[in-house]
Amino acid sequence: MATSASAQLSKQVKKVYMELPQGDKVQAMYIWIDGTGEGLRCKTRTLDSEPKSIEDLPEWNFDGSSTHQSEGSNSDMFLKPVSMFRDPFRRDPNKLVLCEVLKYNKKVAETNLRHICKQIMDMVYNEHPWFGMEQEYTLLGMDGHPFGWPSNGFPGPQGPYYCGVGSDKAYGRDIVEAHYRACLYAGVKIAGTNAEVMPAQWEFQVGPCEGIDMGDHLWVARFILHRVCEDFGIVVSFDPKPITGNWNGAGCHTNFSTKPMREEGGLKHIEEAIECLRSRHPYHIRSYDPKGGSDNARRLTGFHETSNIHEFSAGVANRGASIRIPRTVGQEQKGYFEDRRPSANCDPYAVTEALIRTCLLKETGEEPCEYKN
Repeated sequence: MATSASAQLSKQVKKVYMELPQGDKVQAMYIWIDGTGEGLRCKTRTLDSEPKSIEDLPEWNFDGSSTHQSEGSNSDMFLKPVSMFRDPFRRDPNKLVLCEVLKYNKKVAETNLRHICKQIMDMVYNEHPWFGMEQEYTLLGMDGHPFGWPSNGFPGPQGPYYCGVGSDKAYGRDIVEAHYRACLYAGVKIAGTNAEVMPAQWEFQVGPCEGIDMGDHLWVARFILHRVCEDFGIVVSFDPKPITGNWNGAGCHTNFSTKPMREEGGLKHIEEAIECLRSRHPYHIRSYDPKGGSDNARRLTGFHETSNIHEFSAGVANRGASIRIPRTVGQEQKGYFEDRRPSANCDPYAVTEALIRTCLLKETGEEPCEYKN
């Protein structure tokens, strides 16, 4: 199994330096989404004191020509801090700082999907939209081969790996445990984790988060996972179908509810939302992976616990449907529903925005229509 060169370095030697006092200074790691819509970038600056809020963090800049976000002749881009977390790698008082990207003229960059998502969330603030996203991912070696798989073959068929325990069933639990604890330390709203159906594939859940917090917390959880894997010399993949053949793909199932859905009689509001989603299926497919649906087409085949990408379906406790209503929701007549269409590499800002536009703003075409309570 090929691993990264950094995995061979002694972490004990690094620990000696990380235990040195840092005086009254603070390291702030600025994080942003690059022009691919999938990649994360980061760099660190020193602050003179511990920031207590976003307002205490200065804007910064970077070279957008190296991140697929600008041309070399006019490459300066700006980082606008929008969300702050504790740093689990450098520890307190150091920070992780999630940023929006602005162009050289301080206008919103085309790849900055958070900005419009925040505006949409503010429009429906009184509905208190809650989200929970189930992030599936696959652990790979540096050679692109799934971690723990035989170098020249395949493991046994799917079946014993889902929520499995044991060396022959759970591949890479050390990474999962490290990521979970790091998220808790950071303040990410991680809700749980489990081994998935394909060996070397795992899932963590983030939520419930209200409004824009869903995208912020999921992106930071992804960053922390990449960073943990870096220490272990392993690669994390969010490819929706990392291995062709009779293996499950990787999604990012999204649970959604509003205050009326969670209250008595809420099932009626859930059913109304599902009918809105039925009428806008192509729009959601385009919004649910960074490549406008082409990535998800490899996953949403109607097999391996997925719906067919060309058809919309809904059902109680049906994991082969586009929209699943949990059985407890059907029994209690209130709660939430699960959209199973988003791909593992989706942008959570795009997914949550699309759900609000269709279910709450009642958009029927590509243009917004009047908001309806």
